[in-house]
Amino acid sequence: MQYQQVLADEEAMVAFGERLSTVSEGRGVIFLQGDLGMGKTTLCRGVLYGFGHKGAVKSPTYTLVEPYDVGGKQVYHFDLYRLADPEELEYLGIRDYFDSESLCLIEWPDKGRGILPKPDLTLEIDIEGRGRQVRWQPGTEYGQVLADRLMEQK
Repeated sequence: MQYQQVLADEEAMVAFGERLSTVSEGRGVIFLQGDLGMGKTTLCRGVLYGFGHKGAVKSPTYTLVEPYDVGGKQVYHFDLYRLADPEELEYLGIRDYFDSESLCLIEWPDKGRGILPKPDLTLEIDIEGRGRQVRWQPGTEYGQVLADRLMEQK
């Protein structure tokens, strides 16, 4: 099953990210898909704000991953846009980031195909009028719980 919501502006995208932080309880693997400029990093900023992060949130385009220890939670923000080959992730020690006590937000997950674990939740962001449409689909049992919680808090 696929779920969706239209978000009017950047503020709404941040609020959606904050909701996602609440429902995820700081764990899971979430894929973020959408073209450049769709708001993937803005959504990640909302997630981090939801855990109490106060500083800037930039896309880790060149570093590939930015770790955050916020609100007692370990959140990893990945941006794989510049990844040339999924095998490069093995050199990063990618598997060490995925455990049951961390939240991994992954922009451009297709670039890591074959190396990344199955996502609990996949979010796709597209233009909708002046805002954005966010569609989400669970990939695991835990992802179904997250998807349902997001709908309940809509």
